Amino acid sequence: MSNTQPAPDGFGPPQQPPQPPQQPVVPPQPPQQPAPGYGYPQSNPDYGYPQSAPGYPAAPPVGYPQAYPQAPGYGMPMQPSNGMGTTGLVLGIIGVVCSLTFFLWFFGIILGILGIIFGAIGRGKANRGEATNKGAATGGLVCGIIATVVLPLLGLLIFASIMGGASTF
Repeated sequence: MSNTQPAPDGFGPPQQPPQPPQQPVVPPQPPQQPAPGYGYPQSNPDYGYPQSAPGYPAAPPVGYPQAYPQAPGYGMPMQPSNGMGTTGLVLGIIGVVCSLTFFLWFFGIILGILGIIFGAIGRGKANRGEATNKGAATGGLVCGIIATVVLPLLGLLIFASIMGGASTF
């Protein structure tokens, strides 16, 4: 069945229910032009905002600065570059440990050389002010020298004394 009602006497075409009166639609008014001499000067009556498609944000005003300029000297400070000194210390310590063992002495010498190189680079960066770990870089340099020169030399002297003492019997 439909939503229509029959005529009051029951005969004839059905009548439609009465409709409430509708308000007239008023289109939105454009903004009024400000009085000259007041506020920010405008050359475009729509305030510099171009019309955009529905669903998209309006474009920024044309001819206006987009952001405040950055003042010189207010950037982030440089972070210290401590990687070389830390790497030299780690390689030097591992080189000393490997040089103390009999079967890893070759790796100890190689890691000691790398510890000397990275420790020296790290000390140079610390002296220039690029790094803050001068002590770690110095420790890597010293451990690298110990692992490369002192421990193999001591091992060689101990081996020579054992071999020299064994031949006298």
